[in-house]
Amino acid sequence: MKIETITARTFRHKTSMVRDSDGHGHPGPESDTTSGLLTITTDDGHQGHVVTRPQDMAEPLLDRFVRPNLIGQDPLCTELLWYKVYKWQRLGGGLLTDRVLAAVDLALWDLKGKVSGQPVWKLLGGARPRIFAYGSTMCGDDLENGLATPEDYARFADWMVNTRGYKAVKLHGWMPPMPGAPDPKKDYQACAAVREAVGPDVPLMLDPHHFYSRTEVLWLANKLAELDFRWMEEPMEEASMSSYKWLTQNTPLNILGPETMTGKHWTRAEWVKHDACDIVRAGVWDVGGISPAMKIANMAECFHMSTEMHGTGAGNLSVALAIHNTSFYERGLLHPFIDYDAPKEYQNRIDDEMDTEGYVHGREDPGLGQDLNMEYIEGNLVNA
Repeated sequence: MKIETITARTFRHKTSMVRDSDGHGHPGPESDTTSGLLTITTDDGHQGHVVTRPQDMAEPLLDRFVRPNLIGQDPLCTELLWYKVYKWQRLGGGLLTDRVLAAVDLALWDLKGKVSGQPVWKLLGGARPRIFAYGSTMCGDDLENGLATPEDYARFADWMVNTRGYKAVKLHGWMPPMPGAPDPKKDYQACAAVREAVGPDVPLMLDPHHFYSRTEVLWLANKLAELDFRWMEEPMEEASMSSYKWLTQNTPLNILGPETMTGKHWTRAEWVKHDACDIVRAGVWDVGGISPAMKIANMAECFHMSTEMHGTGAGNLSVALAIHNTSFYERGLLHPFIDYDAPKEYQNRIDDEMDTEGYVHGREDPGLGQDLNMEYIEGNLVNA
C-alpha cells in the first residue's frame, strides 16, 4: 500500500463570524466563506481527510514540499513522513508553515486510522474514552448582551456551568481594537464577576491580551491567584522566554505556555528546562500536527507536568484522549450569540459533541472521528 495522490479542494459554506482589524473573531451577519479539504489517497482506495484553510493547502506548497516527499510512500509510517516534510522548513523560505505541516500530518493520521480500522485516539494510546471540556469564550466585544461587560461574562459563565454543563470556563479578555482595550483591570473585573457567578469550586482560566508589560502581567497574575484561577496563558510576547521565567518565579498563579511560539516540541522542552512555565501548551495547529504534540505531552510527563491542548477540533481531541497528563479539552470559541453545537453545512455532526455532564467522548469510527458531509462539499466546490 502506497500513497498515490494528494488533492486539495476548496468549497463554499456559510459563517456567522467576522474578524476585527486585529484578527479576533466575533459574531456577525451570515456571509459566505471558504474552507479547504486536503485528501491523501492510497493505491488501494483508502483516504484520509482534514478540513483546513485554503492557504494551508495551496497547490505550490503541495507541489514543492508535500507531494515529492509523500507520494509512493507507506502511509502508516507517520513519523518518517512527518520528518520528510518538516526538514524542508529550513530551506523553504518561510513558506512551509507549521499549519501546513499540521494539515498534512492530520490527514495522514486520519488515513492511518481508516486503514487500520481504529480511531486515532486509540492508536495514540487511548488513555481515556472521554474527557471534561472547558467552555472557552470568544474575546470581549462591544455588542449589547454579548461580551461587552464583566456582567455579560458572568451571565454567560453561569449559563455555561449551570445550564449547559461545562465543568470549567476560560475567558478570553478584551483585545484591541475594542474600545479601552487592553486593560488588565477590566480583565480582572470580568474574572472576578465570573468567579462570583459560578462559585468557588469551578476551575477558571484566563487568556488575556498577549502583549502586556511585565508590571501589568504581574499585577493581573497575583489578582487571579487571589480568585483561585487555575492558569493564565500567553500574556506577553512569547519570544522573550526570560520574561516568562521571571513571571513564574514571582507569582503563585500557574503560567501556561508557550502557545504560539514556533519551534514545536524543541521550544516546549526549552521552556520546561528553564522553568518558564508551570503547565505546557500544545495544539496540533500550533506545533505542526499530532506527531509533535504527542512528543510534547510525553516530554512534559517526564517532569510531572500537565500538557493542555490549545484549540478545538478532532486532532486536539484525539491527543487529549490519548494522554494522561492533561486536565481538559478546550471547546469553543463560545459566545451568547453563537450556537456552537449546530453543525456547519459541511458536517453531519460536530467533531466534539458534549453530553449534559460536560464530557466529550472519543468516537469509535476509524480515523480522526470527523463526520463530513462529502455530498455538500462536492456540491459546493470553488472552481470545480
